[in-house]
Amino acid sequence: MINAFRETSKTFVDELGSLLIDVFHYLALFIIGASVVWSAVVAYAGMISQGHATIGDILLLFIYLELGAMVGIYFKTNMMPVRCLIFIAITALSRLLISDIQAHHQADMGILLVSGSILLLALSTLVIGKPFNN
Repeated sequence: MINAFRETSKTFVDELGSLLIDVFHYLALFIIGASVVWSAVVAYAGMISQGHATIGDILLLFIYLELGAMVGIYFKTNMMPVRCLIFIAITALSRLLISDIQAHHQADMGILLVSGSILLLALSTLVIGKPFNN
């Protein structure tokens, strides 16, 4: 009788724990997704108030787009899409490179290092390969 109670209790606690983890998971994804949308809207409103968008602004919108796609993919598959993270990093480094060139107008070692980092990330997408279909 005690063993049956122990098993029933363990099953109940395991199911409750799984439910709480799922609730936290979906709540966190919703908060992250809402934050990405909010940040993108604020950035876009800033572009509208300036009356124009720079290439850095447009690349920032692409970063928000990739973050939103990553949240959506994670929501549907419960798998972290590493390729999306790499694409975000490439876009962020491209944005950094463009803003650095616009600000300093000179070639230096920093430009070479950022360009090499972009190349390394691009090559890493080849190493990772295409995602598997279930």
